[in-house]
Amino acid sequence: MEPTRLRAILARAPGLVASHLFACLTGGEAVAGALPPQLPQDLLPTLLSSPLPARTKAWLEGCNHNLIDSDLRWIEANDCQIMCCLDPAFPPALVQLQPAPAMLYVRGSRLSLSAPQLAIVGSRQATAAGKDTAHRFAAELAQAGLAITSGLAVGIDTAAHEGALAAGGHTIAVCATGLDRVYPADNAGLAARIRAQGCLISVFAPGTGPRPHHFPVRNRLIGALGAGTLVVEAAADSGSLITPRHARQLNRPVFAVPGSIRDPQARGCNQLIRSGAILVQQSCEILQDLHIVDINQCITGIPAA
Repeated sequence: MEPTRLRAILARAPGLVASHLFACLTGGEAVAGALPPQLPQDLLPTLLSSPLPARTKAWLEGCNHNLIDSDLRWIEANDCQIMCCLDPAFPPALVQLQPAPAMLYVRGSRLSLSAPQLAIVGSRQATAAGKDTAHRFAAELAQAGLAITSGLAVGIDTAAHEGALAAGGHTIAVCATGLDRVYPADNAGLAARIRAQGCLISVFAPGTGPRPHHFPVRNRLIGALGAGTLVVEAAADSGSLITPRHARQLNRPVFAVPGSIRDPQARGCNQLIRSGAILVQQSCEILQDLHIVDINQCITGIPAA
């Protein structure tokens, strides 16, 4: 079977995760790059002879080839790639997830995924001060060599992507839709700029629209990709708090910008700090904790939102 077609079939297989591929091809060793980029031609029969969820096996035995043809046409026309968890360039940070994604759609430069990343997340209903803080943190951290990873949402996510782009750095947008769609639609221009200066990634196939259960999946990936996660503004019940929760489960540092006790948009950050997140007011504090620069080299400061 043609390698790209095999990847497209695997990427759409419901319930297929990295452990299934590692179990049948590497004896269970979950290490990215365990096999060459070219997947074995007998991968499908090997998979079908191994333990799989019923829905996964049903798809692999009788996938919709018209749908796969449509995917391949879009992928070829839009400079999209499908990465497999067995590829050497697959982000090792994602392999640490349990369960880890088996496949990843990528538009833009997948080399951006190999750069050290910092996740920046926060409220969609961000204040002007919060967006300014996210933009400035992202710009300074991008200048220091960190790729800025976020979720392409309005508010803090958008400000973080914009800050990285303004600084000439790399930024990565983890999407809750197929990469043929942009959500929210108003960020279509931003998405195009991210493709030129980073990449867009998704575990969702082309044609997949935004659904409520996709956003926690996206936030989990963001938390895994970042060497740390910075939360700029978040209400107490904000969905953006899913990202630092997953970061903590992976023993990644969580940073939070403090805010007024009277500000509902600061309650999530303040609660994170109370429960052990690192209070930050300047970007160099993050760089120090990530062992990128000594805090004594810090010159400028960023006020809390």
